[in-house]
Amino acid sequence: MVTMTTASPDPLALQATLVDFALAELVRQNRESFQPLWTPESWAKLLIWLALNCGCSGDEAGLKAFAEAMGPLQMGRLRRVFFERELGDLELQLMADPAEQQVLVLPQGPADEVLHNDRIARAFERVGLTGHLPTDQARWQQLDAVVVVPWLEGR
Repeated sequence: MVTMTTASPDPLALQATLVDFALAELVRQNRESFQPLWTPESWAKLLIWLALNCGCSGDEAGLKAFAEAMGPLQMGRLRRVFFERELGDLELQLMADPAEQQVLVLPQGPADEVLHNDRIARAFERVGLTGHLPTDQARWQQLDAVVVVPWLEGR
């Protein structure tokens, strides 16, 4: 008889996972508060809010220290969380970082059943992206299992 033993999880790894989870949830729950949505300004406002609530000063040195303490990997992950939306009922995920050239629409179900322009347009309307994207759906491009929509110029 072979007995399998499972090692106890590493407490530091558990703490790191918990902090990562809590930060992501904090961003998800508060990202709509930082206007105007879907802009670099909204992202900057979130970072300032986080820094101030962590006890950093609001001056350049304090904000820089906060950014360095977060590190590029965590900062990148939080930015993705900030600019993505999952719409379970529409089975779509939107990746709409204004630093990128376009918005990506990814299916969470079978692509041929989910990636329809009317459904995508409803998703854009629901999250407040319609004013930032072209309404001319001829500019939307479907590539295999993703739809790519360019940002409007001068947004």
